Amino acid sequence: MRQLLLIACLVLCCQCMLAQPQARRNAQQEQKAKSNAGNLTTRAQISFPTSASMSEDVVWRRDIYREMSLEDDANAGLYYPVEPVGNQMNLFTYLFKLMMHGNIKAYEYRLDGNELFTDSARIKPLAFLDNYHIYYEKKDGRIRLDNSDIPSREVKGYYIKESAYYDQGTSTFHRKVIALCPIMSREDDFGDGTTKYPLFWVKYDDIAPFLSKQTIMTSNLNNAATMSMDDYFTMNRYEGKIYKTTNMLGRTLAQYCETPEQMTAEQLRIEKELEDFEKNIFGNPEQKDSLDSIAAAQSEVKGKGKKPKAAKARKAKEEKADKPSKRSSSPSSGGSSPRVSVRRQRH
Repeated sequence: MRQLLLIACLVLCCQCMLAQPQARRNAQQEQKAKSNAGNLTTRAQISFPTSASMSEDVVWRRDIYREMSLEDDANAGLYYPVEPVGNQMNLFTYLFKLMMHGNIKAYEYRLDGNELFTDSARIKPLAFLDNYHIYYEKKDGRIRLDNSDIPSREVKGYYIKESAYYDQGTSTFHRKVIALCPIMSREDDFGDGTTKYPLFWVKYDDIAPFLSKQTIMTSNLNNAATMSMDDYFTMNRYEGKIYKTTNMLGRTLAQYCETPEQMTAEQLRIEKELEDFEKNIFGNPEQKDSLDSIAAAQSEVKGKGKKPKAAKARKAKEEKADKPSKRSSSPSSGGSSPRVSVRRQRH
């Protein structure tokens, strides 16, 4: 009887599936396609593994914001070619195409300069094109852009957020890029000068799998010297000046440095702090916040007022050696010097 009921249920299910409307099946297929597009980053991470993510329970961490100029030789590989040549393209063109195809998420640049990676802060591609007057065509419900219309020539810098941290699990010091923000320099309508427009923030972990597939040139003398963009950022090959650190007051360097000289001195001071911590993280006792010096200070506080047993024994031995020996004055004691006796005579 149970077998008959199971067979009847299977037949009913098959009939329901056959009677399902075509429109519903199409909707399910579209939803499946969207979910597959959303998992593109996961598939890319499996095919192109990147560096390990930073743990949330690190014992020491400092967030640094840098402004990277693509006119510097160390960063010029991210700028050229300004228009794609075959499969080779610069960083902004690559990010722009990934954003327009929906492969990565881009977040708006806030006026306070802080990044906010929430759905409410995501930018819409069409609104972005309209706001920055980027020419595009709309045909058959799709957006078409020519490579020459992408403003990659005007993007000559980036804001970079990096974290310097100590990983206690592996006992290693790292500097990891957290986010990138392209900066567009565009001349005003009157030709009086250029104005910088920070465009959007992208999380580095989202773009790392894609950057591992794009290579850049790293030497002017050897054109065969290339590496992936992900290796370039992971190995900290970029150069940039510090303009902000995460602090309790939320101030940038420009807000408390009154002159360019003070700004330069503050940037050098922060750089030296990071270098000193990385260099003396284990063994320099003069470095107050090195881990070994902290442990030594704690053990010194715990052992304060307690004399070791070895020190007590050594002190007792020294005191015993200072006292005259009783056996040396006794008649039975052996020695090399002869015994002298004095006999008093009677008169």
